[in-house]
Amino acid sequence: MSYSMDKLKKCVLFNNITEVELLEILGKIMPQTNSYSKNETIAFEGDECTSIGIVLEGSIEIQKLFLSGKAMTVNSLNAGDIFGEVIVFSKMKSYPSTIIASSTSKILFINKSDIVKICSLNDILLNNFMELLSNKILLLNKKIKNLSFDTIREKICSYILEEYQKQKRKDILLPFSRKEMADLLGVQRPSLSREFAKMKDDGLINFTKNKIVILDINSLEDYLF
Repeated sequence: MSYSMDKLKKCVLFNNITEVELLEILGKIMPQTNSYSKNETIAFEGDECTSIGIVLEGSIEIQKLFLSGKAMTVNSLNAGDIFGEVIVFSKMKSYPSTIIASSTSKILFINKSDIVKICSLNDILLNNFMELLSNKILLLNKKIKNLSFDTIREKICSYILEEYQKQKRKDILLPFSRKEMADLLGVQRPSLSREFAKMKDDGLINFTKNKIVILDINSLEDYLF
């Protein structure tokens, strides 16, 4: 089976691993590559998770489906992103949400036993996998923290102040898109945009596409205390 190295190298699991090393690693296991058409289901909620999936091409959505027929997108993944890495080693062992291809996509699956095998063969890959899991846990902790706030403004203020402490500046560069920020805060993107506009009108912040400028840090703090 041939692999597109440039697509695989986008995956954080293979950071700092050479093409020769990557080919050697993949040669010791039997990963499976599946193709999906737009809107095709990759996994249903409740299905057993026995492998991690790496998006090679296209994009997918993690969705929560309700009995009413409505669906809420929990997360969106693109080429290089991974899913199932936390679930496959948990006691739950089943997908908590439904995974759907939002465009024509190709997924590389590596089963649980092969993950253990390749991590034991390469220290860099093991470190990358542990870092991936740690970052996922930190992200989940942030989402839980944001859920504890009652209003969208409180969630935004908490996020801005956290980034202010990290970046040590009042003109904060956003590390991801507005949609990703909405997912992190657990709100709808239109609601987030409306609250940004209100906070600008109230003289709290100014913003562009990828930057937030803090105008009144004391008032931002007042919303949280």
